Amino acid sequence: MSGWVIGVMVELSGEAAPVRHFFAVGHEDRAKAEWTAIDAASLIGGIASSPVKGVEPVQALAALTPARMKKKGLLPREVRPLGRAWPRNWL
Repeated sequence: MSGWVIGVMVELSGEAAPVRHFFAVGHEDRAKAEWTAIDAASLIGGIASSPVKGVEPVQALAALTPARMKKKGLLPREVRPLGRAWPRNWL
């Protein structure tokens, strides 16, 4: 594996509860990918500090193979925000 799809719960003003945002991260190390996604999410809003309805604040959803990264155009060490919708075409 060469990258990860990470979900981060972000607290936004005007939202009743934190909302999960998804990121594709081109780091092979899972922990590094999670921290990189947290850094990117912090530009959007505050990071949730506890689980929300059973969902962890930061969660690695799937590993990305080198072939998948190449197909999607994700470069090593790149962070790509995928938005709030479930990233089904990345998984």
